[in-house]
Parts: sequence; C-alpha cells; structure tokens
Amino acid sequence: MEPHPSDAPSTRFPDAVDAALRQAGWQPGRWDIRCAEQWADALRAHVSPAGHRHSVFPAAVEAWAEFGGLHITGPTPGRQTAPAPVRIDPLAGLHLARTLADLGRALGTEIAPLGEEGQSQALLAIDADGRVYSIDHTGDWYLGKDIDQGLGTLVNGLQPIRLGAG
Repeated sequence: MEPHPSDAPSTRFPDAVDAALRQAGWQPGRWDIRCAEQWADALRAHVSPAGHRHSVFPAAVEAWAEFGGLHITGPTPGRQTAPAPVRIDPLAGLHLARTLADLGRALGTEIAPLGEEGQSQALLAIDADGRVYSIDHTGDWYLGKDIDQGLGTLVNGLQPIRLGAG
C-alpha cells in the first residue's frame, strides 16, 4: 500500500517536529482563520481591572490560524531539557495582558499570547515580528525567530535563551 502524500514528512520542519505536529492534528495547509479571528476578538475585548489590553497583530493571528487548538507532545527525553506538552490557545494568556505588555515594552515590540507549556507552567507568546517566547516563574525565555523555530525548540527539548541574561 502506497503512503498518502499528506503522510509524507514536510520539508518545513525537522522529522521529530513534523511527526509531533501531525500527531497533534496539524498538516500542511491547515488554516482556521475563523477560530483565529474569534480569539483575536476575545483578546481585543478583554480589559484587565487596571486597564491593560492585549495586542493583536498579523503574526499572532497567522500562528493561531495554522496551529491553534493543537496539543503537541514532543518525543522524550529531549535533547537538553524534557519537552513539556504544548497547547496552542491564546486564551491561556487572557488575564496576563499586563505581563505581556511589560515584556513587549522591554523588548520594544508588541507581544500577544500564543498558548501554554505544560499544565499552565509557562505562557507562550509571540511578538509582532513572529518571534516566540516562554514566560514562567523563573523568567522570560526566547524560543526562536519564528513559530517554526519556537516549536522546534519546544518539541525537541532544546535549551531556550534566557532574556536579560548576559
């Protein structure tokens, strides 16, 4: 029996990342703009008690449209760290508008929620240029220059770069 063309690994992601994404339900061409726009509307409508609002911009909406709703589990044990399950759902950061605004101000960009790592152990975020970050109780971490590299860092258990260190 011949494999279906959609079963073949994509050339976009390394094999382990491609496999984890496909197991989570991703496939090349996946695009749910309706869901992404609903998330964008919910984030725009939310105002924290102190008046903080979320930023919504094309890089975030595009990441939500392609990967939103996925629960991604990387192979264990990971190269440098144990990979945590990843859930792409920007509403995981709904009540963290100030945290994201503070990080954005420090980096000179806008930041939007992307999802979470583990069982709410870390918030995943994306900036206006598409760079991906993780924010947890130990600090702020740079995961990659775009969603592809960020997912690769998470799925493969690569050591992220701590922001502000150095």
